[in-house]
Amino acid sequence: MPDALLNDQGPAVQRVVLVTGASGAGRSTALNVLEDLGFEAIDNLPISLIPRLLEGQPPRPPLALGVDTRTRDFSARALAELIGHLAAAPAIEADVVYLDCRPDVLLRRFSETRRRHPMAPAESPAEGVARELDLLGPIRDLATILIDTSDLTIHEFRAEMAARFAVGGAAPLAVSLHSFSYKRGMPHGLDMAFDCRFLKNPYWEAALRARDGRDPEVCAYIATDARYTPFVERLTELAGFVLPAHREEGRSHISIGLGCTGGQHRSVAVAEALAKRLAATGWQVSIRHRELERRVQGVSAQATGRGA
Repeated sequence: MPDALLNDQGPAVQRVVLVTGASGAGRSTALNVLEDLGFEAIDNLPISLIPRLLEGQPPRPPLALGVDTRTRDFSARALAELIGHLAAAPAIEADVVYLDCRPDVLLRRFSETRRRHPMAPAESPAEGVARELDLLGPIRDLATILIDTSDLTIHEFRAEMAARFAVGGAAPLAVSLHSFSYKRGMPHGLDMAFDCRFLKNPYWEAALRARDGRDPEVCAYIATDARYTPFVERLTELAGFVLPAHREEGRSHISIGLGCTGGQHRSVAVAEALAKRLAATGWQVSIRHRELERRVQGVSAQATGRGA
């Protein structure tokens, strides 16, 4: 990630993306995406301090600044003046991203989270939503980029942000691997899933039953199955074929599930092996072992007296 951009004459300029919009429209998510893309993200810095942050500073990584009605010294006028300042500064290349959203969707989101609206802490969320949208109307008109999040899923929204702001126009593709038990059902949101139940099962070995697929001895036991290595190799080859295609289509996230009977041994071992192979070839990989997480949570609940 370059520290600054160059204009036609050569001097470095500071890249700034100002993110604003209605509460509940997705500002935090947008800032998280920009941070993943290499921006230095700062949320709710007082508006009066932002010019001082930018003046007299050497070129730095691109900045993503979150501002909304919860900002300490917020006013529509102050924010409009800041936007004008950014537009007029020759050493700054700025975009103003306004996250729009329909009032009914904002109300639903506040209802789901049961949070008070910042513009109406002692009143109904509907009054707060209406008040805030009215206040932000002039700011919406000043935006250089308008994104309506009303009908976007979280993955679609992240993809939209990544497509607009990834360096060189190439959005990264995050790969999530999930191990799970078929007895408890498949995780929601998987793009593809593979059944590992044909592999040799450590459950039937008393010394391995209580361990999981991250244990070297468990992995070694599963690897004695002649089908294990070809299976992992073919999964890696398939991922190497389809992941670039999904990235070219603008996808920002792919979820791959690996399932077995109990979600403790075989699916965990295969997920770990696949994650290492994909990471070694440059993919951004995260991993979740659903049943192992449930087991840890159950032990914690019992330790605090909440277990059934």
